[in-house]
Parts: sequence; structure tokens; C-alpha cells
Amino acid sequence: MSSVSLALLIFGICYLVIMTERIHKTIVALFGATVMIGLGVVSQDEAFYSHEFGIDYGVVFLLIGMMVIVNIVRETGLFDVLAIWAAQRADAKPFRLLVLLALLTAGLSAMLDNVTTVLLLAPVTLAITKRLELNPIAFLITEALASNIGGTATLVGDPPNIMIASKAELGYLDFLAVLGPISVAIMALFVAALWLIFGRNMTVSPHLRTAVLALNSREAVPDRPFLHRCLWLLGVVNVGFCFHSLIHLEPATIALLGASLFMLLGHARRKPEDGEELSYLIDVEWKTIFFFIGLFVLVGGLVKVGVIRYLADQLVVVTQGDLAGSTMAVLWGSAFLSALVDNIPYVAAMNPLIVDLARSLHPEIMDYATLVHQPDILPLWWALALGACLGGNGTIIGASANVVIVDMARKAGYPISFWQFFKFGFPVMISSVFVSSVYLWFLFLR
Repeated sequence: MSSVSLALLIFGICYLVIMTERIHKTIVALFGATVMIGLGVVSQDEAFYSHEFGIDYGVVFLLIGMMVIVNIVRETGLFDVLAIWAAQRADAKPFRLLVLLALLTAGLSAMLDNVTTVLLLAPVTLAITKRLELNPIAFLITEALASNIGGTATLVGDPPNIMIASKAELGYLDFLAVLGPISVAIMALFVAALWLIFGRNMTVSPHLRTAVLALNSREAVPDRPFLHRCLWLLGVVNVGFCFHSLIHLEPATIALLGASLFMLLGHARRKPEDGEELSYLIDVEWKTIFFFIGLFVLVGGLVKVGVIRYLADQLVVVTQGDLAGSTMAVLWGSAFLSALVDNIPYVAAMNPLIVDLARSLHPEIMDYATLVHQPDILPLWWALALGACLGGNGTIIGASANVVIVDMARKAGYPISFWQFFKFGFPVMISSVFVSSVYLWFLFLR
């Protein structure tokens, strides 16, 4: 059996088993990854050390660092304070609360990154829905989708945008100017869709509304000085995320540094009789971490044997010379492929392909920045960004934020199935990519 067939077979079987949910997805991903290595599709060195085919430790350590920070911040009562504030601002009406949390998620995802945002807001959502005796699943799925829409708007909102910006030599303001308006429009349509789906069906008992509106957020904070120190440090970490390119530190390094400082704060506050000092690490969602490790190796196998590159190549080559056709092929193809596999290796394969296409269309241009900014090339970069980011809403494993939300929901006792997410997320993906098609056509192609 060829390496291509073997890689496709292993990945396909793992994906089908994950869809059936008969076995936990972490077990499936790790087993599939070890089979990929054991059968030689990827070597051990490639799986553990290759930037192109192996584990993306930047994502892994960013998740670990932020999970530690969230575990410590939870002790301050901050999430309860935010939950009370959100409920009272929404007058404790469920649909208003849903919209407020969705807008807050989208806005923070544009300023930070979508994984960090859902790690911070999911505990808030679980806290307030518990007080109102509401099922949090609709809220959590909505936040996952909103985080991907909001993260599309800026260079730092989603990892694919960072990769595209580097290859296309595009800046923060370029992303904000082009992708900001369409992200706002998609978010507005998303909120309208939420009204049609949930607007008339979400109710809460009057006595629970009254009780929540009467809550005093100050009572949720057991140690105000500790809260203030954590808020200050959380602000420093977020500023570090915003300016990581200027200080030459990757987000993962900033997250780990922040986690270490938070643990020092927690250590200074704890007493010996409080128990295990490293419980912050014990409470990390290790199932999520190891799922990503396995998934990176599985997708890395597809990248190595050329499957991802072949699919990406077909998206562009089949319509070469037709700007509108190429743009739409990249947009829709990227959306569907990013829903099926992780969008990071897909974008890594697609980036050089667009550069190669630019060189074949403009062999006379020697300056790289001028080459990749040609009028018939720029729409492809924006199509790739929109397709890769919005395509993540298609399935439960299409985006890192989805995986994190689903595992946090499971830990809280509210499991979200593959199909439960799919029947809500996939239509959102299709509609948002359709709106993006119209937007790109008016902006670049008419």
C-alpha cells in the first residue's frame, strides 16, 4: 500500500470513529497518530520535531498556559462577578444574555485570540446559566461560533491569519480594513439567526430572574487583594499577546510566563493545609491537550504524503487565469477543508502555492512585496483567510476554540456531540462563506 493510501486510510478511519463518538476522540487521535508513526507515514523525528509535519508546540503550550491561568483566576471569583454583570446587563433574560455573550466573545476574539477568549468566557457562561437553571449548551456552541467569526477580523484573532500575514506581507491594519467589515456583517446576521432559532424559546422562571438581579457581585469575591493582583497580571499577559511581534515573543511563551507568575501568586496565597500545590496543573484539560497532539500528527501525515498540497493545488490550478474562479475556489475549498482538518497545516500548504501562482503569472516582477500584492493575487489571500477561519465553524474539530469549548462543557456535565455541533455550526459556516463570496466579489472582482 502506498504512503498516500495509508495516510488517507488511517485519517479516514479515525475521523469516522470520532464522528460516531463510540470512543473518546482523544484516544482515537492518539492511536491514529501512533499508527502513523509506527507504519512510517511520518518518522518519530518528524512527529516530534518537524515544524511542517509534527506537533505544533506553540498551540499546545498556549493552551496549557491559558488553562493554568484560568484555573487560578477562577479562585478569585472574577468569573462569578462577570456572570452577574452579564446577567444584570441583560436583565436576566436568556436571549439577551445569549446575544451579549456572543458579542463579547466576538469582540475579545478579535483583540486577543479565539482560544484564549473561550477559555476565559466559558466559565462565566457556565456560572450564570447555572444560576438561571438554563442548559448552557446553546450558549457554549454560540460562543464557539462567535469566537471564530470575531477572530477572522484581525491579524491576531486566529493563527491562520498570522501565517497569511507573514507570507503575504500584510499588516494589522490591512486585516482590520478588509476583514473587519465583513466580520461585523456576518456577526450581525449571526445574531439575527440566533433570534430566529432561540428568540422565542428561551425562558427563565421569574423567581430566578429576581434572585439574579438582586445579587451583589462584591459577595462573589473572597479575597479582593488577590483579585486585584490577578487582574493586573491578566492585563499584562493580554498586552503581551497584542504586542508579541514587537517584543519578539510567541504567544505560547507569553502564556507560559504568565502561568508561571500566576502560580507564584497562588503559591504565596495558599497554606500548607490547603492541599496539593500543583493542583492548577492537575486541573488542566489534559484530554484536550493530547487530542491536539494526536490531531497534529494525523494531519501532519496527510501533509507529508502530499494530500493537503494536492487538494490545495487543485483549488487554484483548476481555475488558473480566472481571478473570480480562483478566488471562489480558494474561499469555498478552504472552508470545507478547514472544517475537516486543522486549518493551520492547510494554510501552511496553501501559502507557498499562492506565491508560486503569483510568480507564474508575473515572472517579470522581482520584488517580493510587489509580487504578492498584485491585484490578481490579493483577493486570493483574503479568500484563504476567510475560508480557513470561517470554515472552522463547520465541525466540532474544525477550530481549536470548538475543541476547547466542547471539552469544558463535557467537564461541567453537558456533553456536546459531533452532530449536535454540526447541525448548528455547518449552516453557519455555509451562510457566512456565502456572504463572504458576495463581499469579495464586490470588493475585488466586479
